[in-house]
Amino acid sequence: MARKSRGFRTRTRRKLRQKVRPSITKFLQEFRKGQKVIILPEPSSHRGMPHPRFKGKSGKIIEKRGRSYLVEILDGNKVKKIIARPEHLKKI
Repeated sequence: MARKSRGFRTRTRRKLRQKVRPSITKFLQEFRKGQKVIILPEPSSHRGMPHPRFKGKSGKIIEKRGRSYLVEILDGNKVKKIIARPEHLKKI
């Protein structure tokens, strides 16, 4: 018997449902160091998508890495650093 797949997007049918078609400006937005953002994964873009458990978390931009950004969030009592592309982030 084959083992059941436990991929990155398992059990996320409702979580990663697309409401409206995204505009191109969402993919081209720029952020500054220290700017506050919310992590909202864009379902149509798989690249640079943070894990669904971080959906709705807010944090601040630490640095830029290529096309992506390093975001520092507080998860419980731990400070975590997440790499995400700009289409998965929203300014506060």
